[in-house]
Amino acid sequence: MQNITVIGGGTMGNGIAHVFAQFGYTVTLVDVAQAALDKAQATIVKNLDRQVNKGTLSEADKAATLARLSFQTDLAAGVQHAELVVEAATENVTLKLKIFGDLDQMAPAGCILATNTSSISITKIAAATKRPDKVIGMHFMNPVPVMKLVEVIRGYATSNEVTQQIMDLSRRLEKVPVEVNDYPGFVANRILMPMINEAIYTLYEGVSGVEEIDTVMKLGMAHPMGPLQLADFIGLDVCLAILRVLHEGFGNPKYAPCPLLVNMVTAGKLGAKSGEGFYAYTPGSKELVVAERFR
Repeated sequence: MQNITVIGGGTMGNGIAHVFAQFGYTVTLVDVAQAALDKAQATIVKNLDRQVNKGTLSEADKAATLARLSFQTDLAAGVQHAELVVEAATENVTLKLKIFGDLDQMAPAGCILATNTSSISITKIAAATKRPDKVIGMHFMNPVPVMKLVEVIRGYATSNEVTQQIMDLSRRLEKVPVEVNDYPGFVANRILMPMINEAIYTLYEGVSGVEEIDTVMKLGMAHPMGPLQLADFIGLDVCLAILRVLHEGFGNPKYAPCPLLVNMVTAGKLGAKSGEGFYAYTPGSKELVVAERFR
């Protein structure tokens, strides 16, 4: 397997493309918007420069990585030679089903179709294709060039052969793959999102403040980042979407999103990417300041 296509030029997509190219694979990054591809390319260059400055990558390796990358706005052209496609589009069921239906028509017959979804059913996505045995979850963690874990999620029909290929491929990227079965939230988000939701409920019910909750989890549980700061980093809209998948998938009220989270997303307070969540974010500043509303 040599030719990889990544769908989606956002944070996850450009990170996945970066890692595959760095480890010797020929990569085509596809996005419908040229502006998104331009931004993705600039981000990859910036992250490679960071690796060079840290001494973990040579200038020659950086140049070779960039030479293995190409960018494409046309999906059919982007997947015509692919042996593996990794979809990293927005976490939206309707969009993913449309993409996989199109990929099934456009990608070569032997091509494996993977999704980077963090919560949506692999079985449901696979059902949009005529190759469900070749559909699998390949859930990278953010930031992709740094984080070692890949959740490898088997759909109901995913073959043993395809699962083993993706496990082996992940190791060649110097990642640590963990095989997981296809249930809502898989492992990472099934455990992480209820914790974040409980932290938001703790704030909502006035038990403690933003900094206090995060400090307890950092100093008491040795978490590198508090759950409210982590929620801001992930995106409050993403957290809400995953909690809704868990709530709908299990039908269990323990996964119901906190009303405060729902209100914040409705108000457009999405965390770091919108400039405000539980903390306020100033461009260029690394200082962590609690949002005015929660002071």
